[in-house]
Amino acid sequence: MSSQFQPCLKTSIANLCLDNYIFNASGPRCTTEAELLSLMNSHAAAVMTKSCTIQPREGNAEPRYKALPLGAIQSMGLPNLGYEAYLEMLPRLKQADSSKALSSEPIPSKPIPSKPIVVSVSGFCVSDNVTMVKAFQQSSADLIEVNFSCPNIEGKPQLGYDFEQTEQALEAICGLGDKPIGLKLPPYFDFSHFSSMANVIKKFPVKFITCINSVGNTLVIDPDTESAIIKPKGGFGGLCGDYIKPIGLANVRAFRELLPDSIDVIGVGGIKSGSDAFEYLLAGASAVQIATCYENEGTQCFERITAELIEILAAKQYPNIAAAKGKLKLL
Repeated sequence: MSSQFQPCLKTSIANLCLDNYIFNASGPRCTTEAELLSLMNSHAAAVMTKSCTIQPREGNAEPRYKALPLGAIQSMGLPNLGYEAYLEMLPRLKQADSSKALSSEPIPSKPIPSKPIVVSVSGFCVSDNVTMVKAFQQSSADLIEVNFSCPNIEGKPQLGYDFEQTEQALEAICGLGDKPIGLKLPPYFDFSHFSSMANVIKKFPVKFITCINSVGNTLVIDPDTESAIIKPKGGFGGLCGDYIKPIGLANVRAFRELLPDSIDVIGVGGIKSGSDAFEYLLAGASAVQIATCYENEGTQCFERITAELIEILAAKQYPNIAAAKGKLKLL
């Protein structure tokens, strides 16, 4: 890459400036304070917490995560420390430097300044989400991502597939404070569903959406043992990784076309290289989140993927993120 041409990866979500295009998705390696400190001291653009619930949860029975050739299937069941624990640790995360990292992750030689924190909440009912959103509105969190799409809780449907209940939930949580609210959405597979959800979102001051969560209720069978490979929900779980990238790209593209520019779209699903991130950029994503690759590689993935994306933008003579965003060519 020429030293005379260095593309700028700065971007923004809900008018919040990010130093680069890539950070972690809620899910792997973001549950404990040690894990969040490692993210704070990584090359990720922001720190996303595990989706929290009112009470702490241990999650579903083991085995609940299995790596696959092109990704993983999982039914974690939202293991987390409970929202009050994340409220309590937020000030410490904001003051973190590399000397305070508590995990085995490699840390930079110099402290990296505090970066934006996105809190993910996942209530089991509207009142849960109201309680948590209200609390985090009074915290030092920068953004609040409300998870309407966890597919792995037994007996609990994904709220994002019920457009009427989604509207009721948004009515309840959108007027609780000034911090920007975003939605973590499930994958949609029909244009009528894209349109229906977009029409709901446009009624409220939602500032960003994140798509997609894992593709729920998939089944992987081991023919040798003649058994499902995870235990919860009779073997049904969320599919992650390379398998779901085309679905993630489609959802980002569809919502980018349907929603006003004031609502940012964050892409998730199968991103493990700079080329993958660039595809999401072409589809219209303002930023991307990494899950399965982060689970496999740890925090090193953020620096690697960022460097690869810079090389691609430089080779194509794109000076910055905005120059390439949404520039997908059609045949």
